[in-house]
Parts: sequence; structure tokens; C-alpha cells
Amino acid sequence: MDKPKALVSWSSGKDSAWALNRLLKQGVFEIAGLITSLNAEYNRVAMHAVRRSLLEMQAKELDLPLVTVPLPWPCSNEEYEAIWLRMLLQAKEDLRISHIAFGDLFLEDVRSYRERQLLGTGVAPLFPLWGEPTSDLAEEMILSGVKAIITCVDPKQLSAEFAGREFDRSLLLSLPSTADACGEKGEFHTFVWSSPDFAHPLQVETGEIVEREGFVFADIISIETSDASKEK
Repeated sequence: MDKPKALVSWSSGKDSAWALNRLLKQGVFEIAGLITSLNAEYNRVAMHAVRRSLLEMQAKELDLPLVTVPLPWPCSNEEYEAIWLRMLLQAKEDLRISHIAFGDLFLEDVRSYRERQLLGTGVAPLFPLWGEPTSDLAEEMILSGVKAIITCVDPKQLSAEFAGREFDRSLLLSLPSTADACGEKGEFHTFVWSSPDFAHPLQVETGEIVEREGFVFADIISIETSDASKEK
């Protein structure tokens, strides 16, 4: 009997990577691909600000199809919902999915919002990491070989100095007591450059760190790409 197919909501960060890892280990679903919202103006992952080229490298190392949802900038919530729903329904038809998985951890309002979005679509939500203690999850990810860099910091919640840092035990120990270990309250967002599910680690480096629209962003650059551009 064929397994039901699931799409993974892929932010390029550690939580979506670990949600994928959990689903692969459980073996209940066939993973049909990844779906990611992009800021079409800058061609980067929405909120995480990761370059599209790096997103595509992640999908290649996971050997999974990538569905991108291009969003205009600025983008109202109404526009976002309409575009996202259209792309999801197209993915449902093209990839024959019955489920979509999210890396959400404990925010009830976010989970309720996702569930409302999916009502009537024929696509059911999955929350593989839901309710697990985030400090334990963070340790589990790091010990299992997830390697990530902080790409975005909300300076209202966390010092801007955390932008560009590796997500490792040293970082966990240096987080203030008010910050969630996985950044679930929006304190920070990450980019995964290696995980147990990647065929190979990505070769990346941290570039410019800038403040924009109230957030601090660390640009992540492919070393291979930057080397190639230097040779030209």
C-alpha cells in the first residue's frame, strides 16, 4: 500500500529541517517535496533572508523537489494567503499530497492559523515537533549533526551581536533567560548548512551584517559561488 504524501513547509532553518528529519525517521509519509515562501523583490526566503541559490542547494542535498511561493514586497496578509493557497493547491495536484508538515513548536495562535488556512483544501497539517521542550530539541538537533547559522535577529528581543553566529551549544549557553532556545518567539531565525539528511554539507560563509526594517540580518554566501565570481 502506498504511503500518503506530505509536503514540508521549509523555511531553510533548523526547525523545518528537524521536522523533516522526524518525518523521515517515522516513515509514515512519503516526502513529496519542500515549499518555501520567497520575497520576490529580493529573491530571498521570507523573514530568514536566505538567498534563493542557497535554498536550491539545500533541496539538492535533500534530493527533494522545491516549490517556491513568490510574494510581492510589500505584501499584505490577504495577498500572502491568496498566493500561498493557490500554490499549495497547485502542489496538491502536481505532487498528489494529502498533508503538509510545519516546524512549529508551541505557539497555539500560529498552529490555529495554519489549521484555519488549510480548512477545505483537502490537505491536512502535521506538526512533528509540537509540544516538545525546546531546550531539549535544540540539544537534540546539535548532537545529531544539525549545523546552522543565525541569519536574522529581532533586536527588541535579542542582542544584534547574535546575527551570524553558529547555532551550537556555546550559543545556547549565551542566550539570555528570556530567549527561547529555538527562537520560537521570533528572537532569531536560522539557515541550515548541514544536517543528517543532507548528502553533503554546504560550503558557506557569513557575509555582511545589516539592519533593515527593524531586524538585523546576516547574509550567508556560498563559498563555491563567491570563489567562482572572484575567478571571473
